[in-house]
Amino acid sequence: MGDRSWEEDWKTEDGRICHYADVWNSEHRKHMGNLETNKVVAYMSPGHRFFAPFYRHTTMEAWMTQNEVTIKNRTRLSIGDVCAAFDHFQAQRDKRRPLVIAGFSQGGLAVVELLKHIDDETYSQLAAAYVLGYKVTNADMAQCSHIRPAEGETDTGVTICYNTVKDVKYVIPVISASDICINPVNWRTDAIPATLHDTITVTLSPEHHVLVVSGYSGSEYAAYKGFLNVGDIHSCEPWLYSECLAENITVRVKEWRKLHSSRVH
Repeated sequence: MGDRSWEEDWKTEDGRICHYADVWNSEHRKHMGNLETNKVVAYMSPGHRFFAPFYRHTTMEAWMTQNEVTIKNRTRLSIGDVCAAFDHFQAQRDKRRPLVIAGFSQGGLAVVELLKHIDDETYSQLAAAYVLGYKVTNADMAQCSHIRPAEGETDTGVTICYNTVKDVKYVIPVISASDICINPVNWRTDAIPATLHDTITVTLSPEHHVLVVSGYSGSEYAAYKGFLNVGDIHSCEPWLYSECLAENITVRVKEWRKLHSSRVH
């Protein structure tokens, strides 16, 4: 459920302001598909079956209020679309296959809410859930036993969550103030740093539950209205660690198959 989430409020033909992307609007669909999902497909899909729904994601204005109540109210429609799409997909899916759920930004919120939506039988099919560039809170975990923080590289039925900043002072409460985090480079939950691409150091802050990077500016991602990519590097989340994520999906899927060998056959 990769999600560009950068659509802004727009006016319908009768002049009403709309707070949601229009899945039938060719420009909006292009943003949802060509500009992001296709790039995710390139590294997540090899060796797997990949599905991504179009849905009415909430426009940026809701997020820029930085008000949790406003965001919750406006994303209710979007999450409803995601859950309905997943139920349709799950009704037709081969249940013997492992399930991986992944989402970035608003798509990360969708993953958190989808884990609350699925039943225990569906959860038993889950190899892993990836929440990229969004938070998982203690309240989420208290509400839902399906949300279990990953503790390493191979555990299954777990949620992988991380957010990247240049300094912990750049944590955005409504997006990245998470209560869990794992380093996708070394798959540790402590502060032992990892080296990415020979020059980037990625260190997890156990206190703030975010990744702090050095040796990487993120300058290819323009700041958005003083809200995103300003000290945080929100836009990097699906791309900076793409090789690590692709490898880890395969690892967790294989581990799930080993643990559920009787089910697979």
